[in-house]
Amino acid sequence: VQLVESGGGVAHVGDSLKLSCTASGFTFDTHVAGWFRQVPGREREGLAHISDSDGHRFHAYSDSIKDRFHVSTNDAHTTMYLHITRLKPEDAGVYLCAAMDRNVFDGEWPDPSSALVIWGKGTLVTVSQ
Repeated sequence: VQLVESGGGVAHVGDSLKLSCTASGFTFDTHVAGWFRQVPGREREGLAHISDSDGHRFHAYSDSIKDRFHVSTNDAHTTMYLHITRLKPEDAGVYLCAAMDRNVFDGEWPDPSSALVIWGKGTLVTVSQ
C-alpha cells in the first residue's frame, strides 16, 4: 500500500493550486485520508481530512485554512485532491497526504510515526510574490 502526492511546484501569491494524492493497494472509501503540511523547524500541521461513513462524506479543516482549502476525492476513491485558492506565502511547505483505516480512526490523527498511518513522501509547494 502506498500514497503518492503530485501537483506541487512554484506558484504565485493569489494563485490557485491543486494537489493530488494517489492511493495504491487500497481505496479512500475505507480509510480516513488527510493532508498535512511540513515546514522546516515546525511540527507537521494537519490541514484537512475526509472520510466516508454510511454513504456520507465528511470533511474537516484546520481553522487557519478552511476558507481557502478544499479536499475531495474522485468517484473511484483512488485519488484525493487538495484545492488551494488565494495562495499566501505561509502556504509554502511540503504537503503530505496520509490515510488510516477508518475503523481505527478515533477522530484524532496519531503521532506521525504511528504504524497505523500510511504516509506519502510529499510534494513541495513554493510560493513567490
